[in-house]
Amino acid sequence: MKLTRERGARPSPPPPLEANDQVVIWVGTAGWAVALVVLLIIRDSLPADQRWWIWTCVCGVAFGIFASWYVPRLKRGRARAAARRAAAGESADRDQSAPRDNGSNTVSSTDTPGRSTRS
Repeated sequence: MKLTRERGARPSPPPPLEANDQVVIWVGTAGWAVALVVLLIIRDSLPADQRWWIWTCVCGVAFGIFASWYVPRLKRGRARAAARRAAAGESADRDQSAPRDNGSNTVSSTDTPGRSTRS
């Protein structure tokens, strides 16, 4: 009985799913806000050593508000950088005929046949 899978062509992976970042951020922030309200209601019945959960919820709400401001700016910046790389890449592809040496002195396992990288 052969337990290993035959090495054949792997099927291509499915494309990554895109989510609406703002919905995800606001749902998470709302969850922290609900937890904060519940903890504030039962604050007097919480043991003193468990009151740090209140501040955890405050931080969750604060980070959610920050993320709703930061993530759109991050995505716009990444889109601009990708557009610049694509524009620069088109001109570089025409000029470059061989891969560039990156100056690394590391030897990969494919460069030394018969030697394993595992100890």
